[in-house]
Amino acid sequence: MSTLAQADLPAADHAGSAARNIAVIDIGSNSIRMVLFRLEGRALFPMFNEKTMAGLGRGAGETGLLNPEGVAAAIRTLKRFRTLLDAKQVTERHAVATAAVRATTDGPAFVERVREECGLEIRVLSGEEEGRLSAAGVVAGMGDCDGVTGDLGGSSLELTRISGRELGPAISLQVGPLAMLKDNSDQEALRKAIDDALRNAEPVFQGSGPVFYAVGGAWRAFAHLAMAGEDHPLHVLHQFELSRDDVFKYADFAAAQSESSLSSTPGVSSKRAAMLPYAAQLLRRVMKLGKFERVVFSANGLREGVIYAAEPRLYLEGDPLFAAAEAMVSAVSPEPAFGVRLAEWIEPVFETEPEIFSRDRDRVVRAAAARLTDYGVRMHPDHRADLASNQVLFGPLSGISHRERAFLALAIHHRYQGKKPPGEESACRRLLDDESEGAALRLGLALRLGAALSGRTVELLDHFRLERTPNELVLRVAKGMEDTAVERALHRLDQLAGVMDLKAAVL
Repeated sequence: MSTLAQADLPAADHAGSAARNIAVIDIGSNSIRMVLFRLEGRALFPMFNEKTMAGLGRGAGETGLLNPEGVAAAIRTLKRFRTLLDAKQVTERHAVATAAVRATTDGPAFVERVREECGLEIRVLSGEEEGRLSAAGVVAGMGDCDGVTGDLGGSSLELTRISGRELGPAISLQVGPLAMLKDNSDQEALRKAIDDALRNAEPVFQGSGPVFYAVGGAWRAFAHLAMAGEDHPLHVLHQFELSRDDVFKYADFAAAQSESSLSSTPGVSSKRAAMLPYAAQLLRRVMKLGKFERVVFSANGLREGVIYAAEPRLYLEGDPLFAAAEAMVSAVSPEPAFGVRLAEWIEPVFETEPEIFSRDRDRVVRAAAARLTDYGVRMHPDHRADLASNQVLFGPLSGISHRERAFLALAIHHRYQGKKPPGEESACRRLLDDESEGAALRLGLALRLGAALSGRTVELLDHFRLERTPNELVLRVAKGMEDTAVERALHRLDQLAGVMDLKAAVL
């Protein structure tokens, strides 16, 4: 099975298929959501997102039936979704239902009613199917993983082991807030009930990796609470991380806050605030009983997994970061393949550079930066550095940690701005140390040099070769092409050599 950890840099990550619009409707116990995605290569971008907090599963644990008010709200919502998709001419549609519909006696009747009144065919997922689809979405958005994914919905929690990109055992537990918060006055009894349920997850937890990958709206709200508490400079949920100790700290904090206080946290809605203390307590117990070292929050989950699992090669092959970078630049660059070739061209200069993340990850991040070299080409030249850098910092990139994202954005800043740094309050600088900032500067100036020499064309770039010796940065120019190494490009060679403490030479 393919993995990201390759000694050689992957080539261009196009999946070889035309871009498509795909809709996924997720009928959960608490909410009903439709997301319209754009699939470009293997990169998936959400283009439209709408939900209704229908509460289909409210009270289902006692009655065994769907909430009648929730059913009425669901039918109205699904009729609207069908009308929207018809208007947008989206024919590729997936509708899936999870815990509430599969566990109630009137679930089949609801499915039939939706088919007749809304024109939608619903696939009712088993707990194991739900867990594995959610895990596929996580892997598609992060690449190789090592641990357990947990998708917390209104009624259930799906746990799935993942190793690399292989999906292991999955289990569904009825520990969602709608299933557990029947009487939350006795916190000790609630904790015991959680622990009793989680003991059933021991086959998934045993032998797993050190990371818990959290999926679901309630845990996203917890991540936003922790971001606010940490004054985290990058408000991007995907691949935000917390240590186990920090999870415990913010779980205690959530338990001590009023609902109104929690709902005032940026990113936490009033409806999520009511369930946040429970979600935080559940995450704490998962981290403790599963012996995980850290949690990584995923913006991807079931809905993305529905699409990727239909074509497994999309998440089993390629690099999600490269795929996203190539899709982002393809719409604006006159020669998108230039960035792929530029990544190979600059690499000899950086082979002896100090490690920033790891040897392999440094090469991947450099290659992603090269792919984004042309991203700002259509932006106003006076603001290009800031605009392109911010687009990379906050853009829909996958398979990249927050520190790596900051590094990549800073490199793109220097690609357009030269040696001038961004302001001290830049999120890039707050997430990076001096050594990382220096490495991003060197990378940005290398991209700047390659772009200037070649006019951002593969054909001309191949007439030059960049080499590094202990004392010199050498630009070798093909015979007969000497006149193309103009003063502007040579000035950029001098700049790059200077920040590397080398002497520039042209041969």
